[in-house]
Amino acid sequence: MFCHNCQTEISLAVKPRRNDTCPKCLAYVHCCKNCRFYDPGAHNQCHEPQAEWVKDKEAGNYCDYFEPNDSAPDGKDTRKEEALKKLNELFKK
Repeated sequence: MFCHNCQTEISLAVKPRRNDTCPKCLAYVHCCKNCRFYDPGAHNQCHEPQAEWVKDKEAGNYCDYFEPNDSAPDGKDTRKEEALKKLNELFKK
């Protein structure tokens, strides 16, 4: 995943805990802005319908639905890119 604050790549062996921070800028890792469900344009700024509203999107939190966002710093979602590549390979002759 990449830090929402400084775009430093963070390697995770396990799911981050509430107080884990970025090794470079010390921003919280387990926060809304680092979650794959975070979307400023969505209701409560989250695409997970069961998640509770969190006031400070940059603070560490206890959300059970947190999943690290693996979007690259340039805004590209690497998972989507990889899935499209595999799909296109299926239909090549």
